[in-house]
Amino acid sequence: MNVVYSKNFLKAVSSLPVKTQEKLDGLLAILAENPFHTILHVKQLGGELQGSFSFRISRDWRVIFVYAAEETIRLVDVGHRRDIYR
Repeated sequence: MNVVYSKNFLKAVSSLPVKTQEKLDGLLAILAENPFHTILHVKQLGGELQGSFSFRISRDWRVIFVYAAEETIRLVDVGHRRDIYR
């Protein structure tokens, strides 16, 4: 899988805690290999975010992504779970 980063995603990553950034780095490698690996806890989203998916970095941090093409994932945003879905 090809993983493409949106500008919003890259900006949000820089504001994450360092340990969360380090964990995210490892999870992105897993995402590229198998987007539905159980360690990611991938969920399909509904409502205004219908068509998007999220995966868990940690208990509190999530990444929103979409399938831009058959072999391409576009990372849309990353943030705390209380804010990310708004």
